[in-house]
Amino acid sequence: MKKVVKYLLAAGAAALTCFGAALKSVPACTTAASASDAVAEFSMVGEYLSLDGKFALQATLLPDQTFLTAQYRGGLPGDGWDQSPIISSTKTAGELKTKLKGFQRVERQSPTLGKPQPADAILRFPEDFTQVKNGIMRAGAKTRKNIGSFHMHLEFMIPFKPARNLSNQDRGNSGIYIFNNYEIQILDSFALDFNHPENNANKIESSNMQWCGALYKTKTPDLNMTYPPLCWQTYDIDFKAPIFAGDKKVKNARITVRHNGVLIHDDVELKNGTGNGAKKRQLSEGPVFFQNHGNPVQFRNVWASELK
Repeated sequence: MKKVVKYLLAAGAAALTCFGAALKSVPACTTAASASDAVAEFSMVGEYLSLDGKFALQATLLPDQTFLTAQYRGGLPGDGWDQSPIISSTKTAGELKTKLKGFQRVERQSPTLGKPQPADAILRFPEDFTQVKNGIMRAGAKTRKNIGSFHMHLEFMIPFKPARNLSNQDRGNSGIYIFNNYEIQILDSFALDFNHPENNANKIESSNMQWCGALYKTKTPDLNMTYPPLCWQTYDIDFKAPIFAGDKKVKNARITVRHNGVLIHDDVELKNGTGNGAKKRQLSEGPVFFQNHGNPVQFRNVWASELK
């Protein structure tokens, strides 16, 4: 593996696209070009379909320069997989090249990517969000005003950070934190089997309820729809805020989430907040936060309309 750029040192270095975030020594790449330049094996990270159409495969890089592969029968998750057990294994770069001789690469795109904001949007991009520059919103942003029940569309890109183990909470971590109570996790969980968390991978370092698409520490997604790092992905969220009569909550919050166009949470009741949000007072309206955990997760085309 080639040596990667370690730190952003100069003020003007923000233009670099492969860097170590503040207080972290593990570099993260934010473009495919910089990832390919930093790590030769990046070119094999992705999704594949067998030439006979019977199988699909996902491959992602581990810190020891081997690959975690996940093989599916019938097609990819959300696109033909027959829900039979996932075959997870680790392979060297050479073994993966041999395996891929019977496959062709595919690059999926969410069917909601580029979804236009409606005329009656209650949050408009970029003016209703902080930390937006040149059409990209950075992790650590939030909405400029409070909202109640909503439908939100957003697009996000997870950096490539192969020196962290899969499931490590520093591998592209961010999250959509509604009212500071309820979080939909963002993480590089590509190719992980949520039903069998051992995954034949290097050390698993967190619960599957902390992986991408999870309602943080509360519920795993019904399907792992995570795309490879450095692909634009989408969340489409319907959130019904809790209802109060005075200080008494009379109706719990509910949430429906589609990840890359596929339903992963279907009208889930949220009796309490998720993770640390469970310790906070629930609200009928509030801001939406795009968490900053020291990872250069990017957002764009973020908007919300009133949930009728």
